[in-house]
Amino acid sequence: MIDHTVRVYRSEEPLPRPEQLAWKIAEVAAEQLDPTPEVTDMVINRVIDNAAVATASLGRAPILAARTQAEAHPVSRGGAGATIVGSPERTSPEWAAWANGVAVRELDYHDTFLAADYSHPGDNIPPILAVAQHLGRTGAELLRGIVTGYEIQVDLVKGISLHKHKIDHVAHLGPAAAAGIGTLLGLDAETVYQAVGQALHTTTATRQSRKGEISTWKAHAPAFAGKMAVEAVDRAMRGQTSPSPIYEGEDGVIAWLLDGPDARYTVPLPAPGEPRTAILDTYTKEHSAEYQAQAWIDLARRIGTENPWLRDPANVRSVVLHTSHHTHYVIGSGSGDPQKYDPTASRETLDHSIPYIFTVALQDGAWDHVASYAPERAGRPDTIELWRTVTTTEDSEWTRRYHSTDPSEKAFGGRVEIELSDGGRIIEEIAVADAHPLGARPFAREQYVDKFRTLAAGVLADDEVERFLDVAQRLPELTADELAGLTVTPLDDPLRAHPVGAGIF
Repeated sequence: MIDHTVRVYRSEEPLPRPEQLAWKIAEVAAEQLDPTPEVTDMVINRVIDNAAVATASLGRAPILAARTQAEAHPVSRGGAGATIVGSPERTSPEWAAWANGVAVRELDYHDTFLAADYSHPGDNIPPILAVAQHLGRTGAELLRGIVTGYEIQVDLVKGISLHKHKIDHVAHLGPAAAAGIGTLLGLDAETVYQAVGQALHTTTATRQSRKGEISTWKAHAPAFAGKMAVEAVDRAMRGQTSPSPIYEGEDGVIAWLLDGPDARYTVPLPAPGEPRTAILDTYTKEHSAEYQAQAWIDLARRIGTENPWLRDPANVRSVVLHTSHHTHYVIGSGSGDPQKYDPTASRETLDHSIPYIFTVALQDGAWDHVASYAPERAGRPDTIELWRTVTTTEDSEWTRRYHSTDPSEKAFGGRVEIELSDGGRIIEEIAVADAHPLGARPFAREQYVDKFRTLAAGVLADDEVERFLDVAQRLPELTADELAGLTVTPLDDPLRAHPVGAGIF
């Protein structure tokens, strides 16, 4: 890897294009490299993972709304169109990226990478796949495009913090997806450079979408970034240019939205010819909740199972989760959001409330993507009473480990201290989730397939489950025609039971 220093340049300072971060990203995207077997295997895992969580969300309102928007747009004349998950119809690639991106993101249940910033790099797959289907590309070409999307997003997340300045993390997704589409299509560096700049410019937004009463837009935000990436590449292919330098300009993203005119960042990118392996640094979710809650769910389940009397709030005086800065301030009591203790809060809010999540996992000894968020579950009196005793606090050591670049030390958990009503104490800790590569039960192909089968149960026919798994696991060999099989059709169309009102389209 090559570490690239990124800073702000005044307008009168020369900054040759080859020294701009957007150009360096474009050079990575323009180089056509075959992925390693390990990377190929992981891409297949994540294609299965995305399909699993999209299948589980097919009947949810945001997915149905996005789907009907996509279905309102016919296939554009430049290709064969792209599939819409759960739908028998095709649409143009930007609208397929939109609908499928919402389906993948809705349950907060797919892969993650956390470093200087947050990310769900699996969000790259819907827009890159949509373009591949529309333009008749092969599985091998799609594979290379997805590898680039993961590489660029992970590398940006390693080097540049957006959340520090309340900018939503999808601002790293837009450039990554544009770069991935560039690799898919074999575009030159000049074209990708222009697309990356436009994608970044159109996908910077505030983090209010993940603050307070979290709305359905949380699922739409990455889908919007993917849609913008498709459109940015289309414009760049037609010769249209972007703001430049988009990152380093004195009125650019860094100067005004991030650390300001004196900022310096270090962004690692692969050297020419170096394998793109960033996807191997990412990790998926066993539980449908914010990633920083994954380890806490596993710990709470274990503690509650071993000590079932803790499930009664009469036996507990206080529960304090000692954890990282990120966990405390984003999903913990350090956020200052009263909604994190509100039993009537939205599902999107509850999956960003570690006090709620820890309480339910402790009491139930389990976590379910539907039942754990049900209004009757959140409103249970004994749960509310116990929930109100749970707080978080930042622990400098867990913050240090959260930011560690040493994979064996990097951690997303913490230490829980439970003060009992009789004066006793229970102290336990966990570093990583059980499903993490260094966890108690790391996810491999078997677990990804099992997750898909579990979430597809009752939604897809058995032969549809097997058909999709066969297609997905042959990804590198797929022909252009076979690529259309990377979607799912449910047993019953949820639109029949839950029709969506008309909009503008």
